[in-house]
Amino acid sequence: MNEIEKNENYTNKKFEEIKHIDENGIEFWYARELMPILQYTNWQNFERIINKAKTSCENSGISVFEHFIDVSKLSKRANNAEIEIRDYKLTRYACYLIAQNGDSRKKVIALAQTYFAVQTRKQEITEKEYSELTEDEKRFYQRDLTRKGNYSLNQTAKKAGVKNFDKFHNSGYKGLYNGETADDIAKRKGLRYREDILDNMGSEELAANLFRITQTEARLKRDKVDTEHKACDTHNKIGKIVRKAIKEAGGTMPEELPTPKKSLKQLEKENNKNIKNQN
Repeated sequence: MNEIEKNENYTNKKFEEIKHIDENGIEFWYARELMPILQYTNWQNFERIINKAKTSCENSGISVFEHFIDVSKLSKRANNAEIEIRDYKLTRYACYLIAQNGDSRKKVIALAQTYFAVQTRKQEITEKEYSELTEDEKRFYQRDLTRKGNYSLNQTAKKAGVKNFDKFHNSGYKGLYNGETADDIAKRKGLRYREDILDNMGSEELAANLFRITQTEARLKRDKVDTEHKACDTHNKIGKIVRKAIKEAGGTMPEELPTPKKSLKQLEKENNKNIKNQN
């Protein structure tokens, strides 16, 4: 393993270690925790980079306040006195902009740009902006939404009494895919063992699954479902409803949609390689 690969593995691990997930399943990072990983030792210097990133965000027509959230923390000094210090709760997009405005001479900055670039889009995207994305960009965007949606759905399902999550998720897949389980879908797509089926879907198929996920969670809450059996039955019914809606709209059944030639993980690796070659 060469030095760049060592740095990349170390850095990616560190970024993951300081990542937080809020109650809605949304990922975020604290600026104070990000600062040392990006090899900054002085908060005033790092805050200058944050301010540049804010300007970039504003110039892109994106709300600064949604991505750079001011928070305060108590910090102990040598005499045990506590003082309030400033910090920021950062979205992935904010972290990406910080990396973009950081010291490009640092290898860790290039690696941070790669890490945070993956699936980096603002929280809400207009229909026009979405239509201008490439198919692969749409896939990354939809995959990010399904990941967050599944996290939130799992929390709701747990409260509804679900313990066997494989059974629960397969109930939804069976409804949407005319009886196919996750394993059946993986085999049909020709995937390797334990390869993520969602990483191997096009944007249209991901969107259908996102609709299944969000509607199932809403139904579980609305009906106050309180047993695993009812939760699985609800997921299956919602899957069938989404399938019926696709059919009535004249759409293509999800199992008939083409599987992309490259998984999102492959695209991510290629992106990482290209950035390494540029540096």
